[in-house]
Amino acid sequence: MAAHTDITPPTTAAPPLRHRMSPSRRVSLTVGILYVITFVSIPTLGLYAPIKNNVGGFILGAGSTTAAQWGAFSEVIVGVAGIGTAIVLYPLARRISPTAALGFVAARLVETCLIFVSVVNLLTMMTLRADLAGTPGMSPALTTMGHGLLANYTWTFLLSQSLMPVACDLFIGYLLFRSAIVPRFFPIVAFIGAPLLLASDIAVFFGAYSSVAPLAVLAALPVAVFELSLGVWLIVKGFTPRPVTAEFDTGRQVAAN
Repeated sequence: MAAHTDITPPTTAAPPLRHRMSPSRRVSLTVGILYVITFVSIPTLGLYAPIKNNVGGFILGAGSTTAAQWGAFSEVIVGVAGIGTAIVLYPLARRISPTAALGFVAARLVETCLIFVSVVNLLTMMTLRADLAGTPGMSPALTTMGHGLLANYTWTFLLSQSLMPVACDLFIGYLLFRSAIVPRFFPIVAFIGAPLLLASDIAVFFGAYSSVAPLAVLAALPVAVFELSLGVWLIVKGFTPRPVTAEFDTGRQVAAN
């Protein structure tokens, strides 16, 4: 009689569980990337130099428009990325303070709209140059319009990319300070930088110095440091785990199920 042999089928190991990024980590990563993208317009200081240094010659056909077109395109990217930071952060931010979260979205929206208006001034200048430069008798009118469009750009830039960041950083600084989802260093820098930038903007508004004067650049430095360092931190580290992030992650997961 043959002996009974117990043959047990081989078992297959369960596949390793894939680590899923939490909703709060996705938010921090996206917001961080968008914050870093908002710095792509820094080269416009050089790209717009041919226009600012000789607006009359530019609108009459002198030089190339390539640099100005790239500068205008980068500012559009800045506007879209800027409002993206507020929209992506809003679902989490409203759990911290609905008023501050809505204020941040509103400030970013105004900032983006003003950026687009400033870009339209430059694009209009390039259109007039392409259509009317070289037309007999149009040079004086074109020169006047060029100076007017550049003045519009300059003042709109002051309101959009210098004044509105004051409101944006105060709102997000309050959200970050109240929730402690990032180190306190970041909102403290925002609280220091925003008033300095506001004071500088007022000085520029009343003609104390120009928007590109050394004092203006120095006053804008803390805000730039805050936004760039915050973006890098959110990309690399993300939010510090807090009850608000835990509730956000749980709420999003329940809603998805």
